[in-house]
Amino acid sequence: MKKIEAIIRKSRFKAVKDALHEIEVNFFTYWDVTGVGNEKKGQVYRGISYSTSDIQRRYLSIVVSDEFEEKTVQTIIDAAKTGEVGDGKIFVSEVQNTFRIRTGEHGNQAVN
Repeated sequence: MKKIEAIIRKSRFKAVKDALHEIEVNFFTYWDVTGVGNEKKGQVYRGISYSTSDIQRRYLSIVVSDEFEEKTVQTIIDAAKTGEVGDGKIFVSEVQNTFRIRTGEHGNQAVN
């Protein structure tokens, strides 16, 4: 099993969520985060310069079976990509085991 963590633009979240549902990735966790990235430009509003180095993003955490890893990652990339700096990052790590609390199932049965 793999844990896929993605940091994406908030404006692309609905497109990513819909695309994940299309490939039958129906369960994942997400939350709003703030980070610092490579964007160095600021914004000027009414003559006052504001830093945009603190970036509002959405963080997704998804656990999938090994067979769904590539498809899930590619789906996120396709749905989240704008081609601009700040599109985000995806991290993939190994999950040793998963347990479904309600039934006691574990492994791939608990993920699907």
